[in-house]
Amino acid sequence: MDVPLPAPLADLLPANCGAAAAWLNRGCACVSVDHQSLKQALEEGQGTLSHGELLATRPHLFSDSVVFVSEAHLRRMEQIIAALEQVLLMPAYRQRVLAHAPPIARHAPAAAGVFLGYDFHLGPDGPQLIEINSNAGGALLNSRLLRAQRACCAPVARMLPAPSPLEATLVAMFREEWRLARGDSPSRPLARIAIVDTQPTAQYLAPEFELFRQLFEANGIAAMVADPAELSFADGRLWCRGQVVDLVYNRLTDFALAEAQHAALRDAYLADAVVLTPHPQMHALYADKRNLAVLGDQQWLRQIGVGAQQRQLLASSIPHTEEVVPATADAFWSSRRQWFFKPAAGFGSKAAYRGDKLTRRVFADIARGGYIAQALVKPSERRLRVDGVVQDFKLDLRNYVYRGAVQLVSARLYRGQTTNFRTPGGGFAAVLPVACQSPSGSCR
Repeated sequence: MDVPLPAPLADLLPANCGAAAAWLNRGCACVSVDHQSLKQALEEGQGTLSHGELLATRPHLFSDSVVFVSEAHLRRMEQIIAALEQVLLMPAYRQRVLAHAPPIARHAPAAAGVFLGYDFHLGPDGPQLIEINSNAGGALLNSRLLRAQRACCAPVARMLPAPSPLEATLVAMFREEWRLARGDSPSRPLARIAIVDTQPTAQYLAPEFELFRQLFEANGIAAMVADPAELSFADGRLWCRGQVVDLVYNRLTDFALAEAQHAALRDAYLADAVVLTPHPQMHALYADKRNLAVLGDQQWLRQIGVGAQQRQLLASSIPHTEEVVPATADAFWSSRRQWFFKPAAGFGSKAAYRGDKLTRRVFADIARGGYIAQALVKPSERRLRVDGVVQDFKLDLRNYVYRGAVQLVSARLYRGQTTNFRTPGGGFAAVLPVACQSPSGSCR
């Protein structure tokens, strides 16, 4: 049945897009994903990806609905990202964070690094940056998901975006990484990319690896999906299956390339024999979660020349973060309910815990070090009907960023402590912007 916007809210819509987005996230439960369109979007290449197999093996990868976000919040996230990018380029910042990074992070390649993921919760005070990831997955999957949205109700019809050249932008991004590292010479084109992860076919986002392989091939770049054990470094080149590799799209979570099986890739990277993206220095500068404590050090930011407006923006947008050390363990245990604990080099919500869910045994491991404590910011919610039952899902927002530019914003819906891709009805969800000048409507 149609759910009309309450009259008071309808009056607010032109001036308060945040309130409208919040209402739509609770009151507009329509199913917007057209699975036939999604099937076409996923299977359009010449590869082996099957929509049916994907749904059978990863039933909670995609949500069937969208998430509504106000244009004001989208602009605010862009402003936060722009401010952070300026600070992260400052020599004093780089010197401070690289001091606690692995030695390989001192190697400074010319490539910028693809797919930074700035992850936000929408708190009462607006977007709150909960972490930055240096090899954020899902951009290409979300690009295909966005193509498969249908106008399931009047508000959604007004918000559906025009077709976007995002995939051309992604290919251009990899070509730009090659240009930064190797220059503009037409005699040295980007010829071959290896998409590298450990046991790639076993990875949850393996379908995206195949989509990237198809995308590169369709744009004249030879591509392969490979395990790092298939790589060798010889004659000043990185090789895979008898072919020279120009660029490695790095999906490994060994961010310092410290494991023995990554020796060939590490040696080629340090010799600048291959363009590696994202790379260890990018992780150290952006994604080490101890950096959030650095970015919250207002006195130090003032000392290194960060302006008052930037400092205020960061202070209001980054939850208070502290490094956990044995000396402060008792204090953190006593106040644990107000914290979220994350490993400093963690990824994908692994070994991350809400303080109110902690046991003494788990906290004992945290107290030994290697963790940060972040002030708890509860995520906003999306209300959906799944199998006839109304359920509230938590959501976070991921901004995919390259060289300071936001390429795509997507959402992840889940229930439980952290994003998990195990919740029926949850998974990646397309984000639709709610204009700050928007007429009222109804939603099915």
